[in-house]
Amino acid sequence: MEFNPYPYQKQAINHILDNPYSGLFLDMGLGKTVTTLTAINDLLYDYFDISKVLIIAPLRVAKYTWSDELVKWEHISHLKIVKVLGTAKQREKALREKSQIYITNRENITWLVNYYGSDFPFDMVVIDELSSFKDSKTSRFKALRKVRAKVKRVVGLTGTPAPNGLMNLWTQLYLLDRGERLEQTLTRYRNKYFKPGRRNGHIIYDYVLLPEADNKIYDKIGDICISMKSEDYIDLPERINNYIKIEMPDGIRKQYKEFEKHQILSIVDDVEFSSVNATALSNKLAQFSNGAVYYDGEQHKGYHEAHKLKLDALSDIVNDSNGKSILVFYNYIHDKERILGYFKNHNIETLGDESIAKWNNSEIEILLAHPASCGHGLNLQYGGNIIVWFGLTWSLELYQQACARLYRQGQKESVVIHHLILKDTIDEDIIKAIECKGVGQELLLNAVKAIIDKYK
Repeated sequence: MEFNPYPYQKQAINHILDNPYSGLFLDMGLGKTVTTLTAINDLLYDYFDISKVLIIAPLRVAKYTWSDELVKWEHISHLKIVKVLGTAKQREKALREKSQIYITNRENITWLVNYYGSDFPFDMVVIDELSSFKDSKTSRFKALRKVRAKVKRVVGLTGTPAPNGLMNLWTQLYLLDRGERLEQTLTRYRNKYFKPGRRNGHIIYDYVLLPEADNKIYDKIGDICISMKSEDYIDLPERINNYIKIEMPDGIRKQYKEFEKHQILSIVDDVEFSSVNATALSNKLAQFSNGAVYYDGEQHKGYHEAHKLKLDALSDIVNDSNGKSILVFYNYIHDKERILGYFKNHNIETLGDESIAKWNNSEIEILLAHPASCGHGLNLQYGGNIIVWFGLTWSLELYQQACARLYRQGQKESVVIHHLILKDTIDEDIIKAIECKGVGQELLLNAVKAIIDKYK
């Protein structure tokens, strides 16, 4: 296929060419992959500015998305991407292959840096989904930071650079410019742009932005980072958000309230109530909302089924869809097991390497996926236009990225996104967070505190 870039893609290509380190904060569906490969091709063969490129991506994206783009577009079809994946022996064998572009998953970065030691050979690094390097404590960030000075060009790609607030931006920018714009250390960045928020004595739970700090941060990074929203540049089909509110029968409602009270009372006297036990509590309540709860909170001990209300609601959607393919997002292993059992007489599969092609060929009626497993880069828009959120997520980033697997460039039909919400449960708090596009962790804590106040 001939590549005729849109004006926004030309702008993004030139941005990479003009800046030795650049951030492309492009919304889902704007063609980050082909844009970056075009710039790499120009830098290799027109500018002769680079010789060896490393692409770091989520595992499934590393396996399929980048190499699929080479096949799709004529102008870059001569490029070869060597996949540094699999076992250590397989990765070592791949690195011995002659090529100018290598790709690996982010979990292998520490291994790769240790493998080369001081002889890190890549003069250009592309980080696909830069926000996955938002934690300065992770080994992947520390490893890449160690060799950053040896890399001539760095490109960071993401559609959600700061899904949980601007505090997470420092690590990502450091990998681009080595602290030139947002300070040399996270502590200095935090002290300059934030102030302590919620705290308990000397324990600080979070930080909040100082007045006008967000605009100052944007001004600092504006020369090397460009941000584009899909609605500003491409015409997408209609997106229909459908909120299915499920009534609980009196017996199940009573069980939920008793379960909620029991869980609350187990932590209500916790002096240092924090995001850790708030998340644990939210998980237990969300499990009940979905229909099952792990014994003692442990997956390996099995689970108790509380109800089939969401399974019945999902069945109604399947019946009303008249055989059209449906992408179902679940949260817990018992969600997946119960859905598979309930729909055992249907053409149903879980997301895997082989199921992606089958889905895009409309060979699967129901595809089950965890949002974290298909959040970035996978093109599923060719196989269907119906999404069902069986279990909701507090993570705005996961939610947006997962929905964008179908609602993206190339989709021909209106995308219908069903949200199964059990009334008078934690589901209603989660959907409010999604609707207001708030910071999930902060809203989670507020929601849990509101529940706790009922029982104090």
